[in-house]
Amino acid sequence: MYTTNNPKIYLNKIREDWIVDRFKQEFYNFNTKRTTKFITQSDTIWIIAPWLWKNIPKKQLKRKKVICTIHHIDESKFGFTELEEFKQRDQFVDLYHVTSKITFQKLSSVTNKKIIILPFWINENIFFSMKNTQNLRDKYNLDINQFLVGSFQRDSEGSNLLMPKLSKGPDRFVEIVDYLNSKYTNLTVVLTGWRRDYIINELTTRNIKFRYFEKIDTVSSNELYNCLDLYIVASRVEGGPMSILEAGITRTPIISTDVGIASKILSDESIFNMNNYKNAKPNVEYAYSNSKKFTQENINSQYLQMIDSVHEN
Repeated sequence: MYTTNNPKIYLNKIREDWIVDRFKQEFYNFNTKRTTKFITQSDTIWIIAPWLWKNIPKKQLKRKKVICTIHHIDESKFGFTELEEFKQRDQFVDLYHVTSKITFQKLSSVTNKKIIILPFWINENIFFSMKNTQNLRDKYNLDINQFLVGSFQRDSEGSNLLMPKLSKGPDRFVEIVDYLNSKYTNLTVVLTGWRRDYIINELTTRNIKFRYFEKIDTVSSNELYNCLDLYIVASRVEGGPMSILEAGITRTPIISTDVGIASKILSDESIFNMNNYKNAKPNVEYAYSNSKKFTQENINSQYLQMIDSVHEN
């Protein structure tokens, strides 16, 4: 039964092998007494994957308090059809959750519902700094003398894998790497994740060395962060990205465009635009210190407060 101090939380089903699947499982594991995997036993539905909201029975959405996470809004794709679907879902939502001020501002223009800004957490048991760089590079057959630049997020759009997903800025990434390749004769790009076809094609055309680790687990992902000399986020639109927290907590040097949570985690000198990227400088300890603030242990209580707040009316 629902009590004002202990509403049971249900997160909508996700099986897409994406980071939100991990968030859902981590939240359940960390909050076993507050969560349920049976929607009928819940008091609160958290739509953590908003694109799957239609899979939730409407009678349950009407009966429960509903929180919906909006990860980001790409205005170039937010046309009439997307707005109409948003309005359909919006009628069931009591509270919105976003991870950055930028998304807050965009969301505020299409809804009058309450919005809470709270970045996602970073799991320190998965991502952490490792000191044995030589051994790690040997493990992945990466030369210790190479200058390694990383990008671990997809860059290709839809079924046409050579079409860039422009919100992620793969064209910008290639431009920056092309410049760095003229600066470091020993540069190699390290790629992970699915749909990297656009960048791979561009790097091949430019004769820029790269290594691609397609299907890797979180252990390998953490180890590869720890191999890098630089990680680049060149996105135009982001809700996070989690790579900023992952690089920060692993003490991986990182520079980023001013998207998502970048300004919360990175120093001003590490945030660039395409006019000044040549001057961007990583500040490892600054990013590490700020990333520590967002471990699951440190911010879980804020998530529970957010969920409880929807019952305060």
